[in-house]
Amino acid sequence: MSIASKQVDKQANMTPEKVKVSGVILVDKPKGMTSQQVVSKVKYLFKSPIHDSKKAGHTGTLDPMATGLLPICLGEATKFSHYQLDADKSYQATILLGSQTDTGDADGQIVTQASIPVFDEVSLATIAQQFLGAQQQIPPMYSALKKDGKKLYEYARAGIEVDRPPRDITIKAINLQMIDNKQINLTVTCTKGTYVRVLAEDIAKQLGTLGHLTALRRTQVGNFSIDDAIALSSLEEHGLEERQSWLLPIDACIDIDAELMLTEEQCARVHMGQRLNVFDELTGKLKDYVANMVSNQLSNDSSVGIDDDASTNGKADTDLDASQLLEHEIPVDIRLLNEQGEFLGLGSVSLNGRLQPKKLIQR
Repeated sequence: MSIASKQVDKQANMTPEKVKVSGVILVDKPKGMTSQQVVSKVKYLFKSPIHDSKKAGHTGTLDPMATGLLPICLGEATKFSHYQLDADKSYQATILLGSQTDTGDADGQIVTQASIPVFDEVSLATIAQQFLGAQQQIPPMYSALKKDGKKLYEYARAGIEVDRPPRDITIKAINLQMIDNKQINLTVTCTKGTYVRVLAEDIAKQLGTLGHLTALRRTQVGNFSIDDAIALSSLEEHGLEERQSWLLPIDACIDIDAELMLTEEQCARVHMGQRLNVFDELTGKLKDYVANMVSNQLSNDSSVGIDDDASTNGKADTDLDASQLLEHEIPVDIRLLNEQGEFLGLGSVSLNGRLQPKKLIQR
């Protein structure tokens, strides 16, 4: 066979490049599955001979016993999943009083029991108020947090308890309602890293008894609601085309309204990782947004970092005092669009007009 014939034969046998599935799907996680098992199932359901769904991940673990909202990012959307990892979350839970389990929920073994005092809605309202606001919480031993490279639940299963440093959390909203003389309904909105199992145990202690969760359902993650989620079983029942219709855009996880439209030349430059000077485009609402975000960062964090390579914008900047210079160089994340209005990714822009590409998607 000639060399030319071999090349033609090789080209004919080449597998065409698959289309990468990208977007966010809101899944109502069923009881009994781990979050990673749900991700694996979703990857399988979005796979086809011409579709690649290998890259996927969730935006915050739910315990196997728990049900509810599990946002799953596919493809390019995984680049922005951390915005929902950091988002506030809401839960509905049932606390059974009178016993404590080793895991803090109904999947564990009862280790201690206690009598249940008489309580009512008034006492529950008083206790709820005590848990509002910023506080510290010690993570449970049965968790995926690591100590010396080993997950805490691995120590727990071996009967070993290790020291866990407390973590800063904030309870944004909480409501306790009496179901009967031994069960409480808990509704809570909290910051990331909050363990509802531990919160339930602490509530029971404030009542003068013990307790553990018998049900847990996540209803909100950032701006995502359980009302917009689809059950995994329903997703299985439909074809690939319908499944793709439920995909939210690649940038669905990003809670940033500010955006900047780039020219074709600017798009080419940022995709090469080059910085841009967009001082002239930094006007109106966009400038106000950046200024407000900078002000918030300075008031919340005295150790805000500045770009080491930053230089002042013209001679006028030499007259600025240190605080003004700081304000002009602090980068703020914004959305980047092309001239067709398509989402390109995120960039960091400062009031001096310097734009640095941050996370860009491939189209």
